[in-house]
Amino acid sequence: MTETGNTQEELTPESGTALAASRTQRFASWLMEREERRQEKESNLEGLVRLNVLVSFLTLGLVGGFETVQLAISMIPYL
Repeated sequence: MTETGNTQEELTPESGTALAASRTQRFASWLMEREERRQEKESNLEGLVRLNVLVSFLTLGLVGGFETVQLAISMIPYL
């Protein structure tokens, strides 16, 4: 048996660079996917906040009357 049966490929400078580049590419794609998921989550939160504001104004209108809603809407620019 004069041949050595290595199961791992020998690391040459070219293959080491390719390995580092593929790791970098995988990391970059993972970062991009994470950012996309975060943006989707933030857009969902914005929708929930808008729904909460609408329900709050409807509740205020039921409890305090239309004049209270008008007063609350007129106060929004001062927040």
